Amino acid sequence: MSATPQYGFTTTILHSDRQKEIEHGSIHKPVHTSVMYGYSDARDLAAVFQNKQSGYRYGRQGNPTVSALEEKISKMEDGQASIAFATGMAAIGAVFQALLRQGDHLVSSSFLFGNTNSLWQTISAQGVDVSMVDATDVDHVAAVLTPATRMVFVETIANPRTQIADLKRIGDLCREKGILFVVDNTMTSPYLFRPKTVGAGLVINSLTKSIAGHGNVLGGVLTDTGLYDWATYPNIAANFRKQSVRMQGLAQLRAKALRDFGASLSPEAAHQIAVGAETMALRMERECANALALAKMLDADPRVAVVHYPGLPSHPQHALASDLFRAYGALFSFELKPEIDCFDYLNRLQLAINATHLGDTRTLVIPVAHTIFFEMGAERRAEMGIADSLIRVSVGIEDTQDLLEDFSRALDPV
Repeated sequence: MSATPQYGFTTTILHSDRQKEIEHGSIHKPVHTSVMYGYSDARDLAAVFQNKQSGYRYGRQGNPTVSALEEKISKMEDGQASIAFATGMAAIGAVFQALLRQGDHLVSSSFLFGNTNSLWQTISAQGVDVSMVDATDVDHVAAVLTPATRMVFVETIANPRTQIADLKRIGDLCREKGILFVVDNTMTSPYLFRPKTVGAGLVINSLTKSIAGHGNVLGGVLTDTGLYDWATYPNIAANFRKQSVRMQGLAQLRAKALRDFGASLSPEAAHQIAVGAETMALRMERECANALALAKMLDADPRVAVVHYPGLPSHPQHALASDLFRAYGALFSFELKPEIDCFDYLNRLQLAINATHLGDTRTLVIPVAHTIFFEMGAERRAEMGIADSLIRVSVGIEDTQDLLEDFSRALDPV
């Protein structure tokens, strides 16, 4: 019997559903809306509940449409299995709800998405010790490790200042110390980067962003890369130790986070995400090319104080980004000269939309300090290098020249 061919990224995603038999010859996995699953033999039902055979129990814990999406994501990340959630934040929260206990220690990059930063405050108040460090240098991570350190958490490219974690060396450190390395891959997407290549045990993606890509559906996902030895993780409950070692982490995550907290992805949302994912590579190529062109134009304009984008040689981690990522991403931020009001500038843009989102087909802009990072206060913003004039840009798929003219025209009255 001939071996299955090894296809490229987009071909694999396009034909993923068809690797298994689909009802009525459908090309896409159909949307299964039932929340319950009947069995003609009650022994089969019991066997499914006891994890002795595969099957579905209840919609909150699994669904055929959601499962098909989870398999797609696992292929994207070269992982062994994935769990989908209702939002990206639900996926992040699941890691800590299911795997951390009072007295545990978490090391996190200090350059974080605002809501993740807020979540750290919550778990810190619940008894988990959190150390925030500049993860662009592995030495900062190593300096705060303790015997209670259970995991290290980083984003690939920080939102919004685009700092890049010292991913490979942090992965090496975690492997040496037996610590779980958790990487949020949202800002790069599985197309630009696979955190498994730097030793990540768990990978997080906000499905809402580049994977779905059209700003019309929420979702998040956790992928187990198969690299972490769960036999060494002290917080796995006895009943999940009965699973194979490779699946113990996901089994506990699915039960303690997905089942118990109920942040389940709907089958309708899973279907939308799966269809959106088919064009991710095509969208990302265009968005990254647009972002590089726009960042270069703004960087050369004397009315712009600074542009933060890994694709620019002036970026502190430009060489690292060039080594790790397929492209430099579709998000950048920039600061205008002090005499230019950022709100007036944003209001002069005609194509770019004032909105809080990223990874969309449309270009989106937002004044960071006054919106998504306002809640954390001026002191914390200063620690993260977020100036009052900082504008975040999530670049879309518009025609490049139209974007260049829009951002340049908005500077003309200055």
